[in-house]
Amino acid sequence: MTQISDNLSRVKHDIHTLETRYNRIEDSVNLLAVSKTKPIEAIIEAYEAGQRLFGENYVQEAVSKYGELQNYPGIVWHFIGPIQSNKSRQIAETMDWVHTVDREKIARRLSEQRPVSKPPLNVLIQVNISQESSKSGIALSELGEMVDLVNSLPNIVLRGLMAIPAPQESEAAQIDVYRPLTEAYEALVEAFLHVDTLSIGMSGDLPAAIASKSSLVRVGTSIFGARDYSTSN
Repeated sequence: MTQISDNLSRVKHDIHTLETRYNRIEDSVNLLAVSKTKPIEAIIEAYEAGQRLFGENYVQEAVSKYGELQNYPGIVWHFIGPIQSNKSRQIAETMDWVHTVDREKIARRLSEQRPVSKPPLNVLIQVNISQESSKSGIALSELGEMVDLVNSLPNIVLRGLMAIPAPQESEAAQIDVYRPLTEAYEALVEAFLHVDTLSIGMSGDLPAAIASKSSLVRVGTSIFGARDYSTSN
């Protein structure tokens, strides 16, 4: 097997171990391979090892990879980076999921620009759970208003929440930070049949995220190796 295949197997084993530890249903946590800055060949290796969910942060790179890999059936593209309004059309026309909806203008543009030939765009509302001024996302106090807005738009569908919390000194502290988000997510699941995704957890906080009901973890370096910082847009 290739190194990427081995890495994928290792990460999936870790996820399954944590599902058992925290009494989660087996295979209830999906793996999003964060492929930003990685070459097409690396994505193909992961695809051939069975990976189908890929996450991209940069619009031009995401659109380019989408175009190059259209002949690989089953790939699901997640856009997980900040969204500039002048690039929303490219995202709406190519991506399957968007994790970073945190402004009315962006939500409306994604809905207006989603091609009618495609199914509604799956979106997650980004919550700034640690209230960091340097990070995007709404406050939890604003969630109800944003949920109502997204649910009112015809060409996007609310699937859940996403957050990138500040690092903590311990797993217990990280779980404490996640707790209000988990409670908000569970309330949405009760209220809306189409809400089923909590996107939290990266390489550094997988245990806390899976303990906190994450259904989608975002892992890059542990699969593809160190990031190439020369690629951006």
